[in-house]
Amino acid sequence: MQQRQARKRRQAVKQRTHNVSLRSTCARDQESAKGDRSRRQDCRQAEFTQSMSIIDSIADKKIIHKNKAHATRAACRRHQGFNRAV
Repeated sequence: MQQRQARKRRQAVKQRTHNVSLRSTCARDQESAKGDRSRRQDCRQAEFTQSMSIIDSIADKKIIHKNKAHATRAACRRHQGFNRAV
C-alpha cells in the first residue's frame, strides 16, 4: 500500500512542475499576444492566433479555467484593436 502512495506522490510532483511550466507559457504568450501595436496588422494577427491556440489548449487540459482563457482572449483582442472598425 505504501508503494502505491509513493508512486502517486512522485507522479503528482512531476505533473505539478509540468503544469507550472504550462502556466508560465500561458503568461508569456498572453504578453506576446498583447504585443506592440506599431507592427503590421497581419504579423500581429498571426502571433495572436498562435498564442490563443496555446492558451486554449492549456484551458482544455484544465490547467487554467476556460473563463480565464476567454477573458485573456478578449483582453488581447481589445489591446490589439482587432474588434475595432477600420
